[in-house]
Amino acid sequence: MLYREALNRALDETMEMDPDVVVLGEDVGLYGGSYRVTEGLVAKYGERRLIDTPIAELSIVGNAVGMAMGGLRPVAEIMTANFSLLAFDQIVNHMSKLRYMSAGKITLPMVVRFPQGVSRQLAAQHSESYEQMLCAVPGLTVFAAGDVNYAYHALKRAILMDDPVIFIEHELLYNKKGEVDFNTELDPFRARIVKEGEDITIISYLKMVDDVMEAVPRIEEGLGVSCEVIDLCSLNPIDFETIAKSVEKSGRVVVVEEDHRTGGYGSQVVSRICEELFFTLDAPPLRIAGEDVPIPYNRSLELLSIPTPDKIAVQITEWGRKNGL
Repeated sequence: MLYREALNRALDETMEMDPDVVVLGEDVGLYGGSYRVTEGLVAKYGERRLIDTPIAELSIVGNAVGMAMGGLRPVAEIMTANFSLLAFDQIVNHMSKLRYMSAGKITLPMVVRFPQGVSRQLAAQHSESYEQMLCAVPGLTVFAAGDVNYAYHALKRAILMDDPVIFIEHELLYNKKGEVDFNTELDPFRARIVKEGEDITIISYLKMVDDVMEAVPRIEEGLGVSCEVIDLCSLNPIDFETIAKSVEKSGRVVVVEEDHRTGGYGSQVVSRICEELFFTLDAPPLRIAGEDVPIPYNRSLELLSIPTPDKIAVQITEWGRKNGL
């Protein structure tokens, strides 16, 4: 099924299972969602559970916080990551902290979903990535759904958790096709080994995983090596056990992210690897990230500002040769 269909099915099944699950956001009801994720649900569950809101992100998340405190399980949809900035007061000061500050007397079973990243010519105000900020907020679980099967299982798990979850999607993944295993439970906190290998560990998440997989045949042919590719899936907490096992085997690690290089999430991953696995490394880690510029509207400049399969293949091949591969 399509990625958006997997998300839709996860919402449908949890709403059918638990009448306390409600969805709120801009155009999530009658219109079926800006990316068709909530398509058809209002006909089944009605406008009291699929709530179309004004264009007011602070209100969307604030109302979801109140709903969660009152016993519901709200899923708040923000149209794109950039717009989530308007709700950061609620996300950072309330959503993430109320359970801790109440000594557990208040539970916040809520999810905030939004797509992020560079799509196609949506310009700087619709193309950012904010996982680096969200993962720095204690009290938030942050999932990044880069796979259709993971999107289905992780969203269901997130909705049924009693803690607040940020559920990050990507604007270019909604029409991605993939298999969903409905019979096998998936632990959303575990990283996914997309491809096994021996010589280089490549760590990524969201759409960059697909770009890495497109680049891997060229890397392996050019260097005569095998690459292991890891999709992080859960960004906070991170499954460092899976990372460590792979890096200890390969001795070489690359982190690929779409976010800007300065302050990007991947820098934290590399930092932890250097702190905890330094003596297992046979080469300095490589981080491939977006440029430190607002995302341009012009398509040629847009592609220059982010990693692409060609850039990933070239940079890893050059780095590998420089470091003895």
